[in-house]
Amino acid sequence: MSTLSYDATGAARQAHEQHLPALLEDRIATRIFAKDATLWGPDAEQESAVRLGWVEAATVSQPLVSSILELRDALKADGVTRIVLCGMGGSSLAPEVIAGTAGVELAVLDSTDPEQVSAALADRLAETAIVVSSKSGSTVETDSQRRIFEQAFTDAGIDAKSRIIIVTDPGSPLDKASREAGYRAVFNADPNVGGRFSALTAFGLVPCGLAGVDIQAFLDEAELAAETLNEDSPENIGLALGSALGGTNPLRNKIVIAEDGSGIVGFADWAEQLIAESTGKLGTGVLPVVAGPASPEATLGAPDVLVIRLVAADADVDLRENEVAIAGGLATQMMVWEFATAVAGRLLGINPFDQPDVEAAKVAARGLLDAQPEPTPADFTDGAIEVRGGAWLAGAATAADAVNALLGELGPDNYLSVQAYFDRLAYADLEGVRDELAAVSRRPVTFGWGPRFLHSTGQFHKGGPAIGVFLQVTAASALDLAIPERPFTFGELISAQAAGDAQVLSEHGRPVLRLHLTDRAAGVKQLQEIVASLAGQAAPSTQS
Repeated sequence: MSTLSYDATGAARQAHEQHLPALLEDRIATRIFAKDATLWGPDAEQESAVRLGWVEAATVSQPLVSSILELRDALKADGVTRIVLCGMGGSSLAPEVIAGTAGVELAVLDSTDPEQVSAALADRLAETAIVVSSKSGSTVETDSQRRIFEQAFTDAGIDAKSRIIIVTDPGSPLDKASREAGYRAVFNADPNVGGRFSALTAFGLVPCGLAGVDIQAFLDEAELAAETLNEDSPENIGLALGSALGGTNPLRNKIVIAEDGSGIVGFADWAEQLIAESTGKLGTGVLPVVAGPASPEATLGAPDVLVIRLVAADADVDLRENEVAIAGGLATQMMVWEFATAVAGRLLGINPFDQPDVEAAKVAARGLLDAQPEPTPADFTDGAIEVRGGAWLAGAATAADAVNALLGELGPDNYLSVQAYFDRLAYADLEGVRDELAAVSRRPVTFGWGPRFLHSTGQFHKGGPAIGVFLQVTAASALDLAIPERPFTFGELISAQAAGDAQVLSEHGRPVLRLHLTDRAAGVKQLQEIVASLAGQAAPSTQS
């Protein structure tokens, strides 16, 4: 197993000291690995009973390896050099991290933005195979992506069936339909593993293995990590991390996860879904904040923030107060964080395996797609930005005024969530506003690309504590794409998803500022200039 180490100061260390005796006395570690569904209370027992397969995933998934590698070689022989993963949430976040850390190309399509979908279709189609990953197959994004790729293959004279690989639960509607359709391969995952815990199942292994990752070594490392975690021992790092995540007193419910030399690419994005969707419910939970080691949240020392640094195994880390440093290989870290999240759920008194509030935004989006209502009129337009907001927007005359008004809604316990519903690859530099807004507001700021975050932090936004303030950014598209055999386009779908989410957040009483960019490039530049100006004005007080 890769070297695993852990250190903590302040509230995180105190939480471990406080909870460790009971965690050991109650044999939490060995009971989790024994799949004891009673650990999270009677209300959670039914769900937990069918969601604990992740504890043995590294072993159960071993027989998949030979089939995946055999298919990889066959695809190479057919001239396939590019794998595109069509999946959302747990079906895409883990493979993206695994492939990125291994330095292997894997194109992840987890968007309904027509420009991002169009770019995926235009890149080396003749050398492409797609992996369509969905537990049920009912995920509208994934279904739409499969449809348009299937049409594109056919239109290009390529046998579409030979280029489509399916990962789904056994017996699902997608499983049955795919076998009837005669697609190249259908892999079944363990149905007793939820999406965000599925990194070590077929959902993580198939796309990564086909792309060229050494999945045998990955599983072997995870098996060793599981053996270490399956011990009721004071040295169990999973118990320590679980205490830090869910057991601080008072609860530090913003967890800043900072990549600080671990060499793992994008780990915090995966952990963000794992933690937010698992804990954010019943008005409680902890919100992961993906940041860097020098980001404002990592250095301000706010009383509701805990900083976790992902470090190299041999790093000499000088921790500040209320910080954690953890080192380990990717497979090891994934096992540790899944285990720790389950422990945190017990300490928080919630069921870490359900996501009761995720469906609300989906229902709202479907309703808007069916009704096709006229867009809500803008409160005003400033340059390339249409502005829509609530009563708190009163008096704002410019987009900068509107952003300022939204920041004025932040209290000492709040966080700001920035949500951008367009091409995350072409406009990745927009994420730079996150640190600037954190510096201006002196509050934690998250940045999510829609619609993928709806399968991730979306649960916390609606089911967690009512402390979110939301900046939604949508964008007009120069093109649109029809979805084969569906009565809506990709452009209509992403618009409905954004509007539906804003509607549900507003119904929950959350402040939502909606900025619609009428021209993508000009609007992004204008928004970046607005935030940079605010950051410049705030610089003296930030440094005081």
